[in-house]
Amino acid sequence: MDLEHNKSNAKYEKKKFNTLIKVLLIFGLLFLALVGYGFYWAFFDMNRLPTGEYLTEEISPNGKYTIEAYVTNGGATTAYSVRGELVFNDKDNKTKNIYWNYREDSADISWRDNNTVIINGHTLDVRRDKFDFRNQ
Repeated sequence: MDLEHNKSNAKYEKKKFNTLIKVLLIFGLLFLALVGYGFYWAFFDMNRLPTGEYLTEEISPNGKYTIEAYVTNGGATTAYSVRGELVFNDKDNKTKNIYWNYREDSADISWRDNNTVIINGHTLDVRRDKFDFRNQ
């Protein structure tokens, strides 16, 4: 009878250990995901770019979009950067950053068609593309 009790106790302990391992694994993966997102948010999220000083703007041929360009000065130890902001003229002027390039202090913007813009030689479809020098 004592042998059966020991086997039962061993199975219970093994099951308890396996559950503990699973819980630790899940929490570990959640922690890594949180740290990864935090790293992305802190260093690569285009919504956190500095505002900068207004340079120029160009309206799309159909008037649906406007690209506004801003230059940012990172201080004495970094070069100027250009930020391109897409303005949705027909959606209460909502905006999103679609262009960010380092070592630039001017913006040459031209529209190829209603949805394609060229900013300093980089061609972007404003419906889905972004250019960020940090991801190149």
